[in-house]
Amino acid sequence: MKKNLVIKLFLISLITNSCFGQNDSKFSINGKTKNLVNGTILLLQNPLSNKFIDSVKVLDNTFVFNTQLTYFPAKLILWRDGSTAKTIWVENKNMTFDSSNSNFENAIINGSITDRLATSLKSKYKELKSYEEIVAFELEFIKNNPNNIISAHNLSIMAKAFGHEESEKLFNKFSIKNRQSQYGKIISDYLDLNITKTPQIGEKYVDFSMNNQNGIQKQLSELDGKYVLLEFWASWCLPCREENPELVKVYNKYIESNFEIFAVSLDENKENWIKAIKKDNLNWKHVSDLEGTNNKASLIYAVNGIPDNILIDKNGIIIARNLRSKKLDELLYELIFKKAYTIKKEKNGTTLRLSESIVWKDENGKILTKLEVEKMLDTKKYIPNLDTEKNIMVLKKKD
Repeated sequence: MKKNLVIKLFLISLITNSCFGQNDSKFSINGKTKNLVNGTILLLQNPLSNKFIDSVKVLDNTFVFNTQLTYFPAKLILWRDGSTAKTIWVENKNMTFDSSNSNFENAIINGSITDRLATSLKSKYKELKSYEEIVAFELEFIKNNPNNIISAHNLSIMAKAFGHEESEKLFNKFSIKNRQSQYGKIISDYLDLNITKTPQIGEKYVDFSMNNQNGIQKQLSELDGKYVLLEFWASWCLPCREENPELVKVYNKYIESNFEIFAVSLDENKENWIKAIKKDNLNWKHVSDLEGTNNKASLIYAVNGIPDNILIDKNGIIIARNLRSKKLDELLYELIFKKAYTIKKEKNGTTLRLSESIVWKDENGKILTKLEVEKMLDTKKYIPNLDTEKNIMVLKKKD
């Protein structure tokens, strides 16, 4: 899964632009297209802020952008419609866009040295056959090109794959402009977290705290003892919003069965975030630091695209990642509703074996750790009472 995420990012990468030199504040793109109806609107987006910075109408399959921008080179996205786009590294000069003999997303860009290099690298990525080859190639490129803005862009994505130590070495060799770019800020924020290794499946989750939509600080560890879906999303993420109705169904199905969702939003606009929560009827836990794709939790868990999620079991162990609603439903059913016990007949008698998924509680409903259970049983003052329907073992004090 991680391999596919990284490959996708490099082949399609719709993330971020850069803070670079400020010599001239305007660029132009003269474009040629094919088979577009007169009046078709093309939108130019700054993907780091998720804002559209300009738009034009197509006339006779031609268009012209004359757009103000305060930094160059900058990575922008030219949208033809909601599913078709061309990523362009713009420079403060006259450029051309030509899709008259190709698909819109494969248009030829002239006039930008940075875009030419990015296109060349993209072709190279397609030749690589494994995730390991991509990592090795990317590492070598960044080492050899510390002053190139594409190196800063690529390290902002790959830092989590390289790890803290290697990324810090690469970052320290960057030019001042690269370190001060918006990509440099993303890398710097990641390094400041001092997370030496992204938590993997089979490992303990990494705790963090963040404000909810009401400004109250919430901590992931507050949900210890539950099955928790750590969900990464945003109000502006169309696939996230499309998935939400199905996720609501899963949530409602398991909310009474020791399950909770802790949703981290990669929004920057608080109003849009809150509106999306209400509109989609998302009645679970929500937090955000309103730092967009530079969200602290997304850096900890190496989130390279959304929607993404991590399923944590009641013992705090990561057991799955990037589950869509159907797979999540199947896994939760297995974890929560599988038989609480098995009875095995042996020569010396009958053995009752409890499932690992069973939840131990005291008489007040507090979830008990394994150590607490052992201590209570050792006192011989408590009797275990099994509720097979709820998959709960309650330790009741002897009369």
